[in-house]
Amino acid sequence: MSALPAFPLDPDATPLVLYADASLLVVEKPAGLLSVPGRGEDKQDCLIARLQAGYPDVRIVHRLDQDTSGLLVVARDADTHRELSRQFHDREVDKVYVAIALGQLAENAGRIDLPLRYDPPSKPRHVVDVDEGQSALTEWRVLERQPGLTRVDLVPHTGRTHQLRVHLQALGHPLLGDSLYAPAEACPPGSRLCLHAETLGFVHPVHGGRLRFQRPAPF
Repeated sequence: MSALPAFPLDPDATPLVLYADASLLVVEKPAGLLSVPGRGEDKQDCLIARLQAGYPDVRIVHRLDQDTSGLLVVARDADTHRELSRQFHDREVDKVYVAIALGQLAENAGRIDLPLRYDPPSKPRHVVDVDEGQSALTEWRVLERQPGLTRVDLVPHTGRTHQLRVHLQALGHPLLGDSLYAPAEACPPGSRLCLHAETLGFVHPVHGGRLRFQRPAPF
């Protein structure tokens, strides 16, 4: 494999609040930051803990992988949390991700319909399993072709853990910087996963208007 670009991980990046009202916040999570606390003292720093320093009432609605950057909505009261959670459960939320995949995808767009499950022997990896996996569906579209790489947008119609990462790997095109699913030469030390939640749209639980936010990928 020829030399690939590397996009550095910024360990000092902080969450950015893009929208705030009495019911909810929309924030941009940097890559490398957990969405919620993990197990152990070394994993208590996370998005929700940092937000609670300024907004003590916030509660998580959905998550992004630690290595993924991008948009999240968090609730500020129980009713808002309940309604936003329902919208995610009923797949009424618009989500579009941008990623850089290794190699050249043969088509310009497509669908990946492959069930996934957690794989304990290779923790924390997930794998395709057509017999015991949970249904998972991703739509993809080519945005730009570069030597050895393809920039794509990805629309997950389900919310399985590592869904986009495993689905692209299953196509033979893992994501640049993916230390779990891409070859080592695509993940130089200090580089980041090239996966970003760029677009988020949902109905405001109080006033009923549809909100849509976009933040360009930092790669």
